[in-house]
Amino acid sequence: MLAGLIIRFLSGVAGLWVAAHVVHGIAYDSLGSLMAAALLLGIINAVLRPILVILTLPITILTLGLFLLVINAATLGLTAAFLHGFRVQGFGAAFWGALIVSVAGWIGSSLAKT
Repeated sequence: MLAGLIIRFLSGVAGLWVAAHVVHGIAYDSLGSLMAAALLLGIINAVLRPILVILTLPITILTLGLFLLVINAATLGLTAAFLHGFRVQGFGAAFWGALIVSVAGWIGSSLAKT
């Protein structure tokens, strides 16, 4: 169980690192701030994201689930708002960054199950 959490955390760090290097508008100051951003994003996704998904369920159904990408972008932007060493500039950067982090998290979750 602990190994799975570590794998998911490291995949989040890797996803944020890739997003910062690929997406213009996402930046971090140090490895520590990148790790703190991954930890905070994980906490926000565990606590706040389910509430947002329930509150926006009608919109999510109307858009056939595509609104979940907006929720992911919002959680990444919220992470940047709370953390000083991690920056996301604008919705476009948050959207594409969240997409990259989601793919990395999906890969990490599939690795953690084995």
